[in-house]
Amino acid sequence: MKTSYKFFIPLLIFVHCLVGHPIPDIPIVGKFNSDGNCSILVEIDTRSFAEDPEAVPFLTKSEFEKLSDSNKSALIFQANNMIEDALLLRFGDTEWYLPAFDLNFTEKEAADFSDENIVVVVGRHDTFLDPNASFYQIRSKAEAPYDLIFTNQINGKPQRRVNVLFPDEESFQLDLSFIDGKPIAKPKVEKLISRNEKSAEERREDARSTFYSFTRQGFVHVLPLGLDHILFVLGLFFLSRKWKPILYQVSVFTVAHTITLGLATLELISAPSHIVEPIIAASIAVVALENIFFPNYRHSRLFIVFFFGLIHGLGFAGALSAFDLDPASLVIGLFGFNIGVEFGQLAVITIVFFLTFWIKEEIQYRKLIVIPCSILIALMGIYWTIERVFF
Repeated sequence: MKTSYKFFIPLLIFVHCLVGHPIPDIPIVGKFNSDGNCSILVEIDTRSFAEDPEAVPFLTKSEFEKLSDSNKSALIFQANNMIEDALLLRFGDTEWYLPAFDLNFTEKEAADFSDENIVVVVGRHDTFLDPNASFYQIRSKAEAPYDLIFTNQINGKPQRRVNVLFPDEESFQLDLSFIDGKPIAKPKVEKLISRNEKSAEERREDARSTFYSFTRQGFVHVLPLGLDHILFVLGLFFLSRKWKPILYQVSVFTVAHTITLGLATLELISAPSHIVEPIIAASIAVVALENIFFPNYRHSRLFIVFFFGLIHGLGFAGALSAFDLDPASLVIGLFGFNIGVEFGQLAVITIVFFLTFWIKEEIQYRKLIVIPCSILIALMGIYWTIERVFF
């Protein structure tokens, strides 16, 4: 039995965290006008202050109105600390700095079936740009608690290029040559383009940058951040090492979560997180228990995988649906994020395969790997289900 510990070590490293999907994003929205006025907005979801953000509900308007002044002040204080830990910015080739943000509570429409609006903390910094400022840029600090989503609007129009910044990364430089009185930046094509237009090559470059950013985010949303998604994929893998059952299950799961991820991101469907998250947790327990009590692959399992795949897609949707993106950026981001999720799933399966291929005998493999690991996964799923329903 000692040899089985080789595989338990990485599993236990994951399990000790006892976390599901975190809330990994802080949107940083730059709003610029041609006259030089600009506003930098930072939105903080109050759930971000919790140890397990997905385990607590949104702060609704009615719950917010019940808070005492001291509780509201505490939330503002926490939001301010989070901003201080998260970012720096600069306009042109100047020193990085953190401006003073005016923090207030703001209502926004709920992203589920709730009739109530939710309340978030929004930090706002208004300024008038220095005529010498040639670009705007932000940097995610090394101690940033979450990823930063760098988006911008020019004269009210969302820009196509979007960056997802991990800790200790810099965004691209947003060209500020559109501001009145500034010289027009030299175009990359021979014919002159207007200040508010971009060449075809520049638009393609923006699209590639956005696609890469969200592909990377999708991958990280699975590995290492998505422990519940990792355990579900492991549950699929442990049923059988034969390539056909793995291919069938992963393909059905991919199709299912792609459907709901797309529909939810485009705001065609929605579901409250307090329903989605417990079902995701229960799905982990179900597939793991099936591995124990129904060891042989059956096509009927694909219906279960498809249903749970639809639910997992809703769990992923929050990564994109919360931002006011340019329509083209939304589609590009959705496609890139989904590709990243698929690469994350394949990485999980590949890692586990190479950790377990040394056990050639199927009876030994089931005894040393499938049964103990499925028990562990089932216990985690049951624990999360109870936690997300009752606590």
